[in-house]
Amino acid sequence: MGVLRHWERIVAWLDHHAPLTGSAFIPPEGNAAVEALAHASGLEPPDELRAWWAVCGGTADLAFAEVLPPFYTPLGPSNSLRSWRLKERFWPADLDTEAGTATSGFHPMWLPIAFDGCGDALAVDLRPGVLSGCVVEWDREAGEVLKPEWTSLDEMLDQVATALEHRGRLGHCEPLVTTDGRLGWRTN
Repeated sequence: MGVLRHWERIVAWLDHHAPLTGSAFIPPEGNAAVEALAHASGLEPPDELRAWWAVCGGTADLAFAEVLPPFYTPLGPSNSLRSWRLKERFWPADLDTEAGTATSGFHPMWLPIAFDGCGDALAVDLRPGVLSGCVVEWDREAGEVLKPEWTSLDEMLDQVATALEHRGRLGHCEPLVTTDGRLGWRTN
């Protein structure tokens, strides 16, 4: 599966170039945590997300490891559920929208996959439609999503791995490694 291959590429790059960031990741939580999230949220994590969570447990105590541009740290399933529950107060009045479409509020059919420490989130959009499974960036301050950032988790991880390997741009971001071995993303 592409998700696993791309995450391996990212981890290998971190081990070599940004070991402080790479060392923040913890082992996966296991299938019981994914099933608890599915039961509590009523959402079925897609196979790509299950595959990623089978190898990535997020970080211990929500430590920052900003692997996903511009400032996002991956979440494991337990912290994904915690984030999903915290965003319940932001659910929009209009829930009858398709995956990938603009919306105000945090839709209850989004599963958070990464956080930035300021309330923003990357989430997998599980609403029905052609773009079901796309990755959206929810801006807490604006309280909206305008468009998908990536069509899939696979595409997101592939683009991140490629940007790291080639020290290239990804959207308005480019990777930067500090002298102490921490990955960050320079934005313009």
